[in-house]
Amino acid sequence: MDRTAQLTAHALDREIAYDPLSAPTAGQRSVHVRAARVLTDNWTGTSTVPSRSLYPHQWSWDSAFIAIGLRHLSPLRAQTELETLLAAQWADGRIPHIVFNPSVPLDAYFPSPDFWRSSTAGRAAGAPRTVQTSGIVQPPVHALAAWLVHRADPGLSRARGFLANVYPRLAAWHRYLLHRRDLGGGGLASVVHPWEQGMDNSPCWDAPLARVTPAPARSFRRADLDHGAAEDRPTDLDYGRYVRLATDYRDAEYADRTREFAVEDPAFNALLIASEHALARIARELGATGTARHARAERLTAALVDRLWDPEKEIFLCRDLRGGGPIPERSVSGLVPLILPELPPEIAAALVRTLGGPHFGTGTRLVPSYDLLGEAFDPHRYWRGPAWFNTGWLLERGLREHGERDRADALREALVRTADASGFAEYVDPYTGEACGAAGFSWTAALALDLHHQRQAPHDEPHSEPHNERQNLGKS
Repeated sequence: MDRTAQLTAHALDREIAYDPLSAPTAGQRSVHVRAARVLTDNWTGTSTVPSRSLYPHQWSWDSAFIAIGLRHLSPLRAQTELETLLAAQWADGRIPHIVFNPSVPLDAYFPSPDFWRSSTAGRAAGAPRTVQTSGIVQPPVHALAAWLVHRADPGLSRARGFLANVYPRLAAWHRYLLHRRDLGGGGLASVVHPWEQGMDNSPCWDAPLARVTPAPARSFRRADLDHGAAEDRPTDLDYGRYVRLATDYRDAEYADRTREFAVEDPAFNALLIASEHALARIARELGATGTARHARAERLTAALVDRLWDPEKEIFLCRDLRGGGPIPERSVSGLVPLILPELPPEIAAALVRTLGGPHFGTGTRLVPSYDLLGEAFDPHRYWRGPAWFNTGWLLERGLREHGERDRADALREALVRTADASGFAEYVDPYTGEACGAAGFSWTAALALDLHHQRQAPHDEPHSEPHNERQNLGKS
């Protein structure tokens, strides 16, 4: 057996491996086992569905977060998760937000493949012909995930050529966002649909969406309400507007010219910047310098601060490119830039204050998705207030990045404990931890697993490069 085959077989042996050294107590063992069971139950053979009932296909940023947790169970499976997603990339560089499983009935999820018509409507943009996808995108956390997956088992990664295979695709993805999606001309990527930003019905979208004429309710059927409570989901009016935007984008053959909805979002761009830093590390692993990517990440950080930072509110705000300015709503998206290593110290300190203050931190177990004092706050309705585990994971990482170790430790413990107690719920009431949405949700299990392993070996994977190493990187 050659070395690659040996490493691959070794990884498969560890498919749902349990390392007793990483979880010394019975209680911690059970967290590991229960999270691993969710990921095993949701595995299709080539990728992981977010939820067997509510989300029966592969989702883009879900798979990135899932891979981060899978690396602790099977680095091979984590690599396969990302490779499967990237195999559906369009020729223009976009990574679609859904890759459809052809064995799933069309009526199991809406919008279904026959709505998006990717292979025909997306032909000019280079949509693949052998797989059906959506035509919009989701936040670019993929390069960060790829780097962390590589670090979990560098020997297997090198033997399989994992980074060499994914790097060109990830680079094309970033080029698409930086060139095709700079709709505001200020250097930041824009989203053209609320689903692209990932926080689908955030109050940040209320004003931009108010300009959109909704599709008639009779023109679509919401499959999500078959599996989730209506009071936890977006309203029919919101959904009608989502459908209208997606229809118009499809009918324009997914061309990224002037769109009715165009917003610069802080979390989307922060994840792009964090992934640029990760691409620099991948480039160095592959023998290049990575200096140009680090320099680009620094320029993007400066643009993010210049265009979206609000010093009075002490939070980053979305910018409505069609409405002419910042959107005043405070959302967890405005806290996510805390993950950035080059964020000015005074801004990082202000974000920490906001995170612990009355808008996000008073009396809560976990960080809400929206301003606790906002008029639109609802502790149970999707992204209008509930706490989500992916944003919690990002904020834990950001706190640790900027030296807030005690706060990061407290958030990590709360995330792991609440994820497990909720049955790895899709999202929870930020005050009580009550489960909302789908149960056995994959990224909740994956990120709880990742935080659990960090708890046992917190220095195994530094969140960023050492400060002196970053200082020594040249500009290109």
